[in-house]
Order: sequence, then C-alpha cells, then structure tokens
Amino acid sequence: MVEKYLERTEFTSYEDFIENYSVKVPQNFNFVYDIVDEYAKSEPDKKAMVWCNDSGEERTFTFADMKYYSSQAAHYFKSLGIGKGDPVMLILKRRYEFWYCILALHRLGAIAIPATHLLTKKDIEYRNNAASIKMVVTVDDEEVMNNVDMATENSPTLKIKVCLSAKREGWHTFRDQIGKYPGTFERPTGSEDTTIDDIMLIYFTSGTTGMPKMVQHGFSYPLGHIITAKYWQNVQNNGLHFTVSETGWAKAVWGKLYGQWICGSAVFVYDYNHKFEPTELMHMIEKYKITTFCAPPTIYRYFIKANLKAFDFSSLKYCVVAGEPLNPEVYRQFYEGTGIRLMEGFGQTEMTVAIATLPWIEPKPGSMGKPVAGYEIELHDANGNVCDTGEEGEIVIRTDRKKPVGLFNGYYRDEGLTKSVWHDGFYHTGDMAWQDEDGYFWFVGRADDVIKSSGYRIGPFEVESALLEHPAVLECAITAVPDEIRGQIVKATVVLTKGYTPSNELVVELQEHVKKVTAPYKYPRIIEFVDELPKTISGKIRRVEIRNKDKK
Repeated sequence: MVEKYLERTEFTSYEDFIENYSVKVPQNFNFVYDIVDEYAKSEPDKKAMVWCNDSGEERTFTFADMKYYSSQAAHYFKSLGIGKGDPVMLILKRRYEFWYCILALHRLGAIAIPATHLLTKKDIEYRNNAASIKMVVTVDDEEVMNNVDMATENSPTLKIKVCLSAKREGWHTFRDQIGKYPGTFERPTGSEDTTIDDIMLIYFTSGTTGMPKMVQHGFSYPLGHIITAKYWQNVQNNGLHFTVSETGWAKAVWGKLYGQWICGSAVFVYDYNHKFEPTELMHMIEKYKITTFCAPPTIYRYFIKANLKAFDFSSLKYCVVAGEPLNPEVYRQFYEGTGIRLMEGFGQTEMTVAIATLPWIEPKPGSMGKPVAGYEIELHDANGNVCDTGEEGEIVIRTDRKKPVGLFNGYYRDEGLTKSVWHDGFYHTGDMAWQDEDGYFWFVGRADDVIKSSGYRIGPFEVESALLEHPAVLECAITAVPDEIRGQIVKATVVLTKGYTPSNELVVELQEHVKKVTAPYKYPRIIEFVDELPKTISGKIRRVEIRNKDKK
C-alpha cells in the first residue's frame, strides 16, 4: 500500500533518504477510502488491530472489519445529523469503538476532535465553545458523562450526546444503534467529497503555558506519518506495533492508526482503567509478540526498574522513544537487557516526526537525531540569525519553498496566533535545541523554560537527565527561581523512588551528583521533594505551575 504514495520506499543512506524521499499526495486523498477500504478490498483478512483489556477480553480486527463497522457508524452519525465540516469530540479512552468512530467521521468529512477522559467540566465547556462542537461521543464513564452534562448548559452548539452502551436521559446509545445500518458506505461525491485542504482533525494542545490551542490538520496529514511509522518506528508489514498512548492524545494517531496502517502493520491496544503497572505492559509485549514499540523515556525507566530480564522480549525488533530527552543510562541498561537500541525522535501536535534517529545513523543517547526528509530545519537565535554549531537556538521549520506533508494548517479560528508562530517563511516551534558538529540535534527545552543564571543559559532537560541518573530520583522538574544576584537560580522539584526519604543529606548528595555529571554551574541550588509533579491531562510536566507557585 505504501508504494502507491512514495516515489521510492528503500534508501541506502541518510543522504539518499533526504535527497530522494518524496510523497505523492492526491488532491482528494481520504485515509479511510484510500487505505482502509483498499485493504478491505485487496486483503480483507489482513490484521488491522489486536485489542485487549484488563478484564481478560480480547478481539482481533481485520481491515474488512474496520470497513464494516466504520461504515455502520458513518450511517448512524449521518442519521443524527452529522455531515461534512461538523466538529465531533471523541472521549473514548482505548475502547475499540474509537477506531470505528474516527474512521466514520473521516467518511463523512466531519472534523474529529479526540480528547482525554481526564477533562473536567470546565475543560469540556471550553472545547465545546472554542470549536463549536456539535456532538460528543464518550465511554460509559459516569464522571465523564456527568462532566459533559454539566458543560452542556453553557455549550449552545452541542446538540447530540452519544455514549457506548449506557442508558441515560438525553443520550443516544451507540451499540444499540449501529447494528441497524449497512456495512458499506459509498464515497461522497461533489461538494460532500473531501479534499486535502478540508479540516480532518483538530487537537487541543496540552496547554503547558496557557489555554489549549486548536491545532488543525487537513486530509493529507496521514501521509505525513509514513515517515513516522516506516522510517522512525520501523514498523513491519504484517507486524504488530504498540505505542503507549490514550486516544485523547495526538500521540495516538502517531502510533495507533495512520502511518502504521499505510505501512501494513497492525496496531496493538491495551485498554486498562487502573493505574499504570509497568509489568503489565511488559507481559503484553511478551504475550502478544509485539514487533515494534514506542513509549516515552519514563516507561523505559519503569521497565528497567521492574527487571527486564524477567520477560521475553525476543519478538521486539525495534524500539523508539519520544516526549523528552533520553537519559544515556536508560539507553545503556535497556540495550544491555534487550540488545535493542532506543531511537529518539522529536515532533509536536502541529506536525509529524520532524527530527529523528533514523536507521541509517548511529544513535547518540540524549540526542533527537537529525531532520527527516521533507522538513528543512534551522536553529535561529533571538534575532532570527542561523545559529553556529553548539549554539542554542529555536527550532524553526522552513516553509517558503515547500510545506512539509503533515505540518498543520494553522490554529483553528485563530489567525493571529497562527501568524505569531508562522511568519517570514518559517514555522517557529518554540522549542530550543543545539546542533553538534555531526549534525545531531539536542533538545534544550521550551523557550519559556530556559533558565538564565549569572550569564549562563541552562536547559532544564540536561539537569533533569543528570538527576534521573541518581537511583533516588523517580521524576523531577527543573525550573527557574528569581535571584537578586544571579538573575535566576536552578530549582529541582523531585519525586523520590520508593525506599528514599527527604533529608538535607540527600539534598547535598543530589547537588553533588549533578555537579559531577554536568557542568557545576547547572546544579540545583534549591531542591523540593514532592509526592507528585503537576502535569497536563496528557501527562506533560507543567513547569509553569511550579514557577507560578514559587512566585506566590
């Protein structure tokens, strides 16, 4: 399938990949008709998804199944009044119905807005009104449905509420209805058909620094994820890929849908409702013989502490990591335990993978890798000049010559915000990095997170990485605290590993550890021990919340 959309699929080197990779983007490309339905026609029994939950249920879906159920869902949503351009929010955790629903919305040309079940009434209300959401589809979760109901009062555009199987006043029941509709859905024609310029998907960003932004992607977006799946994650045709993510996060479509299916790999979904247990995920890798795996560094840290060698990971062929810089010690221990090199990558909700450790280049643990094909990336200083080797600058993506396939179309309904980050032929990511003499990029932090102390610029991730090498540290966040003499000083907010307790002695020990691992001026002069770190609903650390607390 992937061959239909690439000029070439195989490359001999990184240079060959950069020079010769090219995506063919049909003007009316629609993922569900052109990928899912085509597989259902040519290889109906080809495996699309293996799903299981923590109650012992499991199901395997073929592409023929996905065509059938998503067609039924499309008919059902159409009967409720959903059509092209209508915004629909999906709060479906890891239920397999998420795939029915998002594919159904693609069939109709409606706008899918995946969201996490952790949203509060206020969060839902904000999203309903910001995007003029017409319909919400939720899991059978009392708290979620209560929050939707409470938000409805101040959400004038919300007309339809659907849950999976619960009986609730004012709500439609998905499972009761979709069986009434046929398992085929004709591709719309004329004005009802979609083009790559139509909005397919909106994601609300995590809101680490302010109110969530609405990132809009057109119907070409799935083709941008060919690189994500084939050349970064290295998914296998007829393999089984596992990305750790709830469907409300953008990472879900990075690793649980578009690129994997285009490349012929099935996706694995583990639907659990309780607190994350690393040994359970390890058991799933072993039991279902996962071939490729993607997770943030934290997951790999948990794996190592849970004893890698107690599980059979022999099915794993390739593992990648993203979300935060990888600690070299985690890389080393995972490699020793499995023989697999962890390959890092970088991207945002606004794009696909843009910088990555690709198969043709040697990984440097802690480095994001090099720019991928189609993304022309530079580092700019505060004056817009290109940075020298070793100099920190903002990651910017050049778009005046060609817009990368997979880069967003702007922020929904916010032209001013779009122009503030996308101007003069560049998209400004707001992320800081530096480039070494070999062309590898090293993440520093969000521009807002960089600490300026006594004339030095200190990236939080470098200090966090150093702290995480100490066995006492489970999680940490580095922030700046104002200081009369130095301007700012480094503060570490630390969650301790079980068996360790806060003490002045431990503070000194951690400070000395950082001085040894990295430059002495980077050590945290303040260390605060906490039970947990403030995080966004997508699990990212909210350093802004720590900074605001320190100001009070």
